Amino acid sequence: MSDLFRVDGLTKSFGGLAVSRAISLAMAPGERLALIGPNGAGKTTFVNLVTGQLRPNAGRVVLNGEDVTSLGAVRRVRKGLVRTFQVTRLFAEMTPREHVTLTVLQREGKATGIIGRFLGNHTVAEEVDDLLDVLGLVEKADRPVGEIAYGQQRLLEIAIALALKPQVLLLDEPAAGVPSSETPRIEQALARLPASLAVMMIEHDMDLVFRFARRVVVLAAGAIIFQGPPAEVAADARVREAYLGNYANARRVA
Repeated sequence: MSDLFRVDGLTKSFGGLAVSRAISLAMAPGERLALIGPNGAGKTTFVNLVTGQLRPNAGRVVLNGEDVTSLGAVRRVRKGLVRTFQVTRLFAEMTPREHVTLTVLQREGKATGIIGRFLGNHTVAEEVDDLLDVLGLVEKADRPVGEIAYGQQRLLEIAIALALKPQVLLLDEPAAGVPSSETPRIEQALARLPASLAVMMIEHDMDLVFRFARRVVVLAAGAIIFQGPPAEVAADARVREAYLGNYANARRVA
């Protein structure tokens, strides 16, 4: 199967500090990949390079066979490369239904219209309901976002990203700040994402990573030090030294 998404030799320096060092990786349609690494490894810089918030010093980003390295963030979204963020960027007084409806209208170039005019539109409403259902938000659809749990707010951000109809979705720490009691809700929602969607998740919750990913990429000091299945990552000496440490040893004992 040909690659849906690929980065070749992606490199970025700030002054004399190399933050991304010739990073190369590829994803096929439907892949579930986790990008992990210690703080300061360059994960956020990598995501910003991929999504167009930063320009690389060298290398390229390829989506569906098209080099999108010169495109800005908005044009990459329109091409199907979409991300979420570590910190929620929602409007507390708007409902999940309104957030997702507005995103659908924005995607269709109709966001300048009055949102209330489209809430009763059957086609738009059906798509919005389907997305809220996938993310388990139907019961909270009409409550102000400020009144729903933080874990549900993170799920809403994924629903908003899906409303943009991505081919590649980058989830930047979807469980960050979420109480452990709500993490299963996020896992259940991730399991219901479209099978054809390629998903890269950046996450520090290793239990979530090992249950989600079919392939793990480990970044350290701006370079990839491991790519492989979850079953092998904890056994890699370089990964244990750079990042997993006691977690890897505990898994081996277990």
